[in-house]
Amino acid sequence: MIKVLFFGPLRDIVGTAEERRELPSPATLGGVFHAYAERFPRLGELQRSIVLARNREFCDAVAPLVDGDEIAFLPPVSGGAGGLRQEITESGGNFFALTRDPIDSRPLVSRTRQDVDGAVVMFECLVRNNNAGRFVCCLEYECDESSAIRSLTQLGVDIARRHAITRLAMVHRLGRVPVGEASVVVVVAAAHRKPAFAAAMEAMDRLKNEVGIAKKEHFAETAEPVAQNVETA
Repeated sequence: MIKVLFFGPLRDIVGTAEERRELPSPATLGGVFHAYAERFPRLGELQRSIVLARNREFCDAVAPLVDGDEIAFLPPVSGGAGGLRQEITESGGNFFALTRDPIDSRPLVSRTRQDVDGAVVMFECLVRNNNAGRFVCCLEYECDESSAIRSLTQLGVDIARRHAITRLAMVHRLGRVPVGEASVVVVVAAAHRKPAFAAAMEAMDRLKNEVGIAKKEHFAETAEPVAQNVETA
């Protein structure tokens, strides 16, 4: 027996948030998806945009299944509400998104914290006006959005597992980000402050190495951007 979870519009298509079912034949992620696509043709139409996960880890359709596995179908949303271009709400309530608009941290805090939490840590990575003695006009971030949202989610899920926190939200801005505005916002909720601070710090430390987002700095004395690796405050 396996558990199958549906998120966002997929939940509306199948009419439920989760189901329990016998292992399919073949016992693969793709086999589960194919079985549901036969019952709900709209799923088949959306196949290219649906993310498949097994036990909270993204996997290919050929990934094998065993009894007791938890399967999730998560669709990245393009052009979502509030300017979000890609977003995933993971089964534990953790939230990850990419946007080209200014990031409003207040709704992120609201959706992350719960009454069981005694601490909420919110970190904003702001664009500063200088680097190595040169005046910075803005930063510019670009990526393969589908790949980046998957990597961002995988990173966040791993951090949530490793720390005693209840929920985590991470949003990264793309395109040009002016001085004084946030390029990344991380919100962590937990019962106690120490794991919340530790999780937020780890999220920022690992983000630049594990999520493929390229950064360019635009300086005041030249119109030519200087390409650098992603770095965060």
